[in-house]
Amino acid sequence: MSKPIPAQDRLIFALDTPDVAEAKRLVALLGAHVRFYKMGLELFMAGGYFELLAWLTGQGKQVFVDLKFFDVPQTVGAAVRQLRGRGATFATVHGNDEIMKAAVKEKGDTKILAVTVLTSLDQGDLNALGFAVDVEKLVLSRAERALAIGCDGVISSGLEAPAISARLGDRLLIVVPGIRPVSNVDDQKRTVDVEEAFRRGADYIVVGRPIRQAPDPAKAASDIQARIAKLFAG
Repeated sequence: MSKPIPAQDRLIFALDTPDVAEAKRLVALLGAHVRFYKMGLELFMAGGYFELLAWLTGQGKQVFVDLKFFDVPQTVGAAVRQLRGRGATFATVHGNDEIMKAAVKEKGDTKILAVTVLTSLDQGDLNALGFAVDVEKLVLSRAERALAIGCDGVISSGLEAPAISARLGDRLLIVVPGIRPVSNVDDQKRTVDVEEAFRRGADYIVVGRPIRQAPDPAKAASDIQARIAKLFAG
Protein backbone atom coordinates (compact mmCIF):
# COMPACT_ATOMS: atom_id res chain seq x y z
CA MET A 1 0.00 0.00 0.00
CA SER A 2 3.06 2.26 0.07
CA LYS A 3 3.43 2.93 -3.65
CA PRO A 4 2.48 6.50 -4.71
CA ILE A 5 -0.59 5.62 -6.77
CA PRO A 6 -3.65 7.91 -6.71
CA ALA A 7 -6.41 6.12 -4.80
CA GLN A 8 -8.93 6.59 -7.64
CA ASP A 9 -6.59 4.87 -10.09
CA ARG A 10 -6.37 1.72 -7.97
CA LEU A 11 -9.74 0.43 -9.20
CA ILE A 12 -9.55 -1.14 -12.66
CA PHE A 13 -12.89 -1.99 -14.23
CA ALA A 14 -12.96 -5.11 -16.41
CA LEU A 15 -14.65 -3.93 -19.58
CA ASP A 16 -15.80 -7.42 -20.57
CA THR A 17 -18.53 -6.72 -23.10
CA PRO A 18 -19.58 -8.33 -26.40
CA ASP A 19 -19.17 -5.18 -28.49
CA VAL A 20 -17.68 -1.70 -28.55
CA ALA A 21 -21.05 0.05 -28.35
CA GLU A 22 -21.82 -1.65 -25.03
CA ALA A 23 -18.32 -0.84 -23.79
CA LYS A 24 -18.77 2.85 -24.56
CA ARG A 25 -22.19 2.82 -22.91
CA LEU A 26 -20.66 1.45 -19.73
CA VAL A 27 -17.81 3.96 -19.77
CA ALA A 28 -20.32 6.80 -20.11
CA LEU A 29 -22.45 5.33 -17.34
CA LEU A 30 -19.53 4.97 -14.94
CA GLY A 31 -18.24 8.46 -15.73
CA ALA A 32 -15.76 9.86 -13.22
CA HIS A 33 -16.15 6.85 -10.91
CA VAL A 34 -13.71 4.79 -13.01
CA ARG A 35 -10.44 6.09 -14.46
CA PHE A 36 -8.80 2.77 -15.40
CA TYR A 37 -10.22 0.11 -17.74
CA LYS A 38 -9.17 -3.44 -18.57
CA MET A 39 -9.80 -4.64 -22.13
CA GLY A 40 -9.71 -8.40 -22.58
CA LEU A 41 -10.18 -11.12 -25.14
CA GLU A 42 -13.94 -10.75 -25.59
CA LEU A 43 -13.57 -7.16 -26.76
CA PHE A 44 -10.56 -8.07 -28.87
CA MET A 45 -12.61 -10.62 -30.77
CA ALA A 46 -15.50 -8.18 -31.17
CA GLY A 47 -13.48 -5.90 -33.48
CA GLY A 48 -12.53 -2.26 -33.04
CA TYR A 49 -10.16 -3.00 -30.15
CA PHE A 50 -7.47 -0.46 -30.97
CA GLU A 51 -10.06 2.16 -31.89
CA LEU A 52 -11.67 1.70 -28.47
CA LEU A 53 -8.27 1.90 -26.80
CA ALA A 54 -7.65 5.22 -28.56
CA TRP A 55 -11.12 6.45 -27.59
CA LEU A 56 -10.51 5.61 -23.93
CA THR A 57 -7.10 7.27 -23.78
CA GLY A 58 -8.59 10.26 -25.58
CA GLN A 59 -11.05 10.53 -22.70
CA GLY A 60 -8.18 10.61 -20.23
CA LYS A 61 -8.63 7.00 -19.11
CA GLN A 62 -5.86 4.53 -18.43
CA VAL A 63 -6.05 1.23 -20.28
CA PHE A 64 -4.91 -2.26 -19.31
CA VAL A 65 -4.50 -4.52 -22.37
CA ASP A 66 -5.29 -7.94 -20.92
CA LEU A 67 -4.62 -10.34 -23.79
CA LYS A 68 -2.27 -12.64 -21.86
CA PHE A 69 0.24 -12.95 -24.69
CA PHE A 70 1.40 -16.57 -24.95
CA ASP A 71 3.22 -17.80 -28.04
CA VAL A 72 6.75 -18.32 -29.28
CA PRO A 73 8.94 -15.45 -28.00
CA GLN A 74 9.41 -13.78 -31.39
CA THR A 75 5.65 -13.62 -31.93
CA VAL A 76 5.01 -12.26 -28.43
CA GLY A 77 7.68 -9.60 -28.90
CA ALA A 78 6.13 -8.56 -32.20
CA ALA A 79 2.67 -8.40 -30.62
CA VAL A 80 3.86 -6.24 -27.73
CA ARG A 81 5.65 -3.97 -30.22
CA GLN A 82 2.23 -3.26 -31.78
CA LEU A 83 1.22 -1.52 -28.54
CA ARG A 84 3.94 1.11 -28.80
CA GLY A 85 2.54 4.61 -29.06
CA ARG A 86 -1.03 3.47 -28.34
CA GLY A 87 -1.11 4.69 -24.74
CA ALA A 88 -1.65 1.34 -23.00
CA THR A 89 -0.56 1.49 -19.37
CA PHE A 90 -0.40 -2.28 -18.73
CA ALA A 91 -0.24 -5.44 -20.84
CA THR A 92 -0.28 -9.03 -19.63
CA VAL A 93 2.04 -11.87 -20.62
CA HIS A 94 1.38 -15.48 -19.64
CA GLY A 95 4.42 -17.54 -20.43
CA ASN A 96 7.89 -18.77 -19.57
CA ASP A 97 11.08 -16.79 -19.14
CA GLU A 98 11.88 -16.40 -22.83
CA ILE A 99 8.36 -15.19 -23.58
CA MET A 100 8.57 -12.61 -20.78
CA LYS A 101 12.02 -11.47 -21.96
CA ALA A 102 10.67 -10.90 -25.47
CA ALA A 103 7.78 -8.84 -24.12
CA VAL A 104 10.02 -6.74 -21.87
CA LYS A 105 12.40 -6.03 -24.75
CA GLU A 106 9.60 -4.54 -26.85
CA LYS A 107 7.43 -2.91 -24.17
CA GLY A 108 8.23 0.75 -24.74
CA ASP A 109 6.14 2.82 -22.30
CA THR A 110 3.75 -0.04 -21.51
CA LYS A 111 4.28 -1.85 -18.22
CA ILE A 112 4.43 -5.63 -18.55
CA LEU A 113 2.49 -7.70 -16.01
CA ALA A 114 3.31 -11.38 -15.74
CA VAL A 115 0.41 -13.69 -14.99
CA THR A 116 1.26 -15.99 -12.07
CA VAL A 117 -1.68 -18.39 -11.59
CA LEU A 118 -5.16 -17.57 -12.87
CA THR A 119 -7.63 -16.83 -10.08
CA SER A 120 -10.08 -19.30 -11.64
CA LEU A 121 -7.66 -22.12 -10.75
CA ASP A 122 -7.26 -23.77 -7.36
CA GLN A 123 -4.91 -26.46 -6.05
CA GLY A 124 -7.06 -29.22 -7.54
CA ASP A 125 -6.83 -27.63 -10.97
CA LEU A 126 -3.04 -27.32 -10.72
CA ASN A 127 -2.78 -30.96 -9.69
CA ALA A 128 -4.87 -31.96 -12.69
CA LEU A 129 -2.60 -29.91 -14.95
CA GLY A 130 0.46 -31.73 -13.64
CA PHE A 131 1.98 -28.96 -11.50
CA ALA A 132 3.46 -30.83 -8.54
CA VAL A 133 3.72 -27.73 -6.35
CA ASP A 134 1.35 -25.75 -4.18
CA VAL A 135 -0.22 -22.54 -5.47
CA GLU A 136 1.80 -20.14 -3.33
CA LYS A 137 5.15 -21.68 -4.25
CA LEU A 138 4.28 -21.52 -7.95
CA VAL A 139 3.13 -17.90 -7.69
CA LEU A 140 6.30 -16.89 -5.82
CA SER A 141 8.52 -18.66 -8.33
CA ARG A 142 6.84 -16.93 -11.26
CA ALA A 143 6.94 -13.54 -9.51
CA GLU A 144 10.64 -13.83 -8.73
CA ARG A 145 11.44 -14.76 -12.32
CA ALA A 146 9.29 -11.92 -13.64
CA LEU A 147 11.17 -9.42 -11.49
CA ALA A 148 14.58 -10.77 -12.55
CA ILE A 149 13.58 -10.56 -16.21
CA GLY A 150 12.40 -6.95 -15.96
CA CYS A 151 8.62 -7.19 -15.80
CA ASP A 152 6.95 -4.30 -14.01
CA GLY A 153 4.43 -6.31 -12.06
CA VAL A 154 2.38 -9.46 -11.70
CA ILE A 155 -1.20 -10.58 -11.77
CA SER A 156 -1.85 -12.49 -8.57
CA SER A 157 -4.69 -13.59 -6.37
CA GLY A 158 -4.98 -11.57 -3.18
CA LEU A 159 -4.37 -14.81 -1.31
CA GLU A 160 -0.77 -14.94 -2.53
CA ALA A 161 -0.09 -11.18 -2.56
CA PRO A 162 1.30 -11.13 1.02
CA ALA A 163 3.93 -13.73 0.15
CA ILE A 164 4.99 -11.72 -2.91
CA SER A 165 5.23 -8.51 -0.86
CA ALA A 166 7.16 -10.24 1.91
CA ARG A 167 9.64 -11.77 -0.52
CA LEU A 168 10.02 -8.96 -3.07
CA GLY A 169 8.96 -5.80 -1.24
CA ASP A 170 7.81 -2.92 -3.44
CA ARG A 171 9.82 -3.96 -6.49
CA LEU A 172 6.81 -5.31 -8.39
CA LEU A 173 3.34 -3.93 -8.94
CA ILE A 174 0.70 -6.39 -7.73
CA VAL A 175 -2.57 -6.37 -9.62
CA VAL A 176 -5.30 -8.49 -8.03
CA PRO A 177 -8.31 -9.74 -10.00
CA GLY A 178 -11.08 -11.93 -8.62
CA ILE A 179 -12.35 -9.20 -6.31
CA ARG A 180 -15.74 -10.05 -4.87
CA PRO A 181 -17.20 -7.32 -2.65
CA VAL A 182 -19.98 -9.74 -1.67
CA SER A 183 -20.34 -13.53 -1.47
CA ASN A 184 -18.90 -15.33 -4.47
CA VAL A 185 -21.02 -17.62 -6.64
CA ASP A 186 -19.20 -17.60 -10.00
CA ASP A 187 -16.15 -19.20 -11.63
CA GLN A 188 -13.54 -17.33 -9.61
CA LYS A 189 -12.12 -19.59 -6.89
CA ARG A 190 -9.26 -17.71 -5.18
CA THR A 191 -11.01 -14.45 -4.27
CA VAL A 192 -10.75 -11.68 -1.69
CA ASP A 193 -12.78 -8.57 -1.00
CA VAL A 194 -11.71 -4.95 -1.58
CA GLU A 195 -10.14 -4.15 1.78
CA GLU A 196 -8.52 -7.56 2.15
CA ALA A 197 -6.86 -7.25 -1.25
CA PHE A 198 -5.14 -3.99 -0.40
CA ARG A 199 -4.22 -5.02 3.13
CA ARG A 200 -2.62 -8.11 1.65
CA GLY A 201 -0.44 -6.04 -0.69
CA ALA A 202 -2.43 -5.25 -3.83
CA ASP A 203 -1.55 -2.05 -5.67
CA TYR A 204 -4.54 -2.31 -8.02
CA ILE A 205 -7.71 -4.40 -8.00
CA VAL A 206 -9.65 -5.53 -11.04
CA VAL A 207 -13.44 -5.64 -10.66
CA GLY A 208 -15.86 -6.66 -13.40
CA ARG A 209 -19.10 -8.49 -12.73
CA PRO A 210 -19.80 -7.02 -9.25
CA ILE A 211 -19.99 -3.60 -10.94
CA ARG A 212 -21.32 -4.54 -14.35
CA GLN A 213 -24.13 -6.73 -13.03
CA ALA A 214 -25.14 -4.43 -10.18
CA PRO A 215 -28.59 -2.79 -10.34
CA ASP A 216 -26.76 0.56 -10.44
CA PRO A 217 -23.21 0.08 -11.83
CA ALA A 218 -22.20 3.69 -11.22
CA LYS A 219 -23.19 3.43 -7.55
CA ALA A 220 -21.39 0.10 -7.23
CA ALA A 221 -18.20 1.65 -8.62
CA SER A 222 -18.62 4.73 -6.42
CA ASP A 223 -19.07 2.55 -3.34
CA ILE A 224 -15.86 0.63 -4.11
CA GLN A 225 -13.99 3.89 -4.67
CA ALA A 226 -15.22 5.13 -1.30
CA ARG A 227 -13.91 1.97 0.36
CA ILE A 228 -10.54 2.41 -1.34
CA ALA A 229 -10.37 6.11 -0.41
CA LYS A 230 -11.06 5.26 3.23
CA LEU A 231 -8.22 2.72 3.24
CA PHE A 232 -5.71 5.20 1.79
CA ALA A 233 -6.88 8.32 3.65
CA GLY A 234 -4.06 10.15 5.34
